[in-house]
Amino acid sequence: MKNSERLIRKRFKLRQQYLRLIEDAYNLRETDHALSDFSEFKATKVLNQLNKLKFIIDDTNIQAN
Repeated sequence: MKNSERLIRKRFKLRQQYLRLIEDAYNLRETDHALSDFSEFKATKVLNQLNKLKFIIDDTNIQAN
């Protein structure tokens, strides 16, 4: 497997994880503020990893899924 394919798969997984964490944070907003904040914090960390990968991989290489 090429390095570019590996990076694209990693970026896809990170994007899915980010979306799941943001959705969890939104759903927990009304019931558990601390858990919502923690989920949002983890999502921010994942977003930072995604932004770092943006410099390595072009958006044109990623297929929209």
